[in-house]
Amino acid sequence: MRAVVYAGPRSVEVREVPDPRIEKPTDAIIKITTTNICGSDLHMYEGRAAVDEGKVLGHENMGVVQEVGPAVDRIRVGDRVSVPFNIACGTCRNCVTGWTSFCLRTNPTEGVDGAAYGYSQMGPYDGGQAEYLRVPYADFNLLTLPEGNQFENDFTMLSDIFPTAYHGTELAGVEPGDEVAVFGAGPVGLLAAHSALIRGASRVFVVDKEADRLDLAKRIGATPVDFGAGDPVEQILDATGGLGVDRGVEAVGYQAHDATGQEHPELVLDNLVQVVRSTGGLGVIGVYVPQDPGAANDPAKEGRIGFNYGKFWQKGLQMGTGQAPVKRYNEHLRDLIIQGRANPSFLVSHEVSLDQAPDAYEKFDKRVDGYTKVLLHP
Repeated sequence: MRAVVYAGPRSVEVREVPDPRIEKPTDAIIKITTTNICGSDLHMYEGRAAVDEGKVLGHENMGVVQEVGPAVDRIRVGDRVSVPFNIACGTCRNCVTGWTSFCLRTNPTEGVDGAAYGYSQMGPYDGGQAEYLRVPYADFNLLTLPEGNQFENDFTMLSDIFPTAYHGTELAGVEPGDEVAVFGAGPVGLLAAHSALIRGASRVFVVDKEADRLDLAKRIGATPVDFGAGDPVEQILDATGGLGVDRGVEAVGYQAHDATGQEHPELVLDNLVQVVRSTGGLGVIGVYVPQDPGAANDPAKEGRIGFNYGKFWQKGLQMGTGQAPVKRYNEHLRDLIIQGRANPSFLVSHEVSLDQAPDAYEKFDKRVDGYTKVLLHP
């Protein structure tokens, strides 16, 4: 089959690779209909996360079940399914308590709980930017979808970024009437704003400097804040009469940078500490890593981010972090899509074939105007 593989820093290629096969009785094979390029794929693409050359990429996947192992009895051949990026066993302590993003059994990498498709340090699993994908523990992991192709571009967001964005608002504790600040207007940040509005937020600020992304934020009813035009903290404090917001979502991660492009890994955390009112909540869903040889300073190279913890403590703020347990949210979000309450497909800017993936990666990485969310259709 054809697949998108990592070929070195800022290089991916479409190659012929072996077809996946049933390896365990609980496996299923999915024929991919839509798979997405994720912002976190760029950490590997840019050489900022260790990954072996030849690794098949892609953790945002959906498709139709092609084959199932003999122990699979809930999922059937022909089912249309969303594939959570978490690969979970379903029976370990963390899975049983709903933390499928930290499964204790599926990742042999020492010191890392939780596995995923086609990603650095997240286990030996190939990704789904390909024609077919093997899914372990299929009965537990797969979410069934209505037959046909309706809502294809909405449902494809259920594998990662919509649940991840919703998780950010859950970690922050967003409640009806809250004012919320989302830092980062990439796909996850925009969907965090969408999620906050679905949850009843009275006003949502979205901070970025890319005009096309800020335009999308405005289109969904959020208030855009251009940090290239001035200090975003001052802009939000001015807009709230000096009070700040109730909740904040960090959707940028360890490569945060100022308006000149200089990296400051603590920048967004510091901004949120300043802009969120005392006793408020922060949801940190931007990716941070234990080691980053390309970091801007020595502590950050070891995963030590020196944000203003003293002010954080003084204000009595709360913070939640980490990868989203997709299964906790995806059925609920699927049903919101079906009922017309959520439409995450507003993000989609490009739909291309698998063969066009190298060009799409390059343009997405360079933040070429209009490249917001790229879908691949094998």
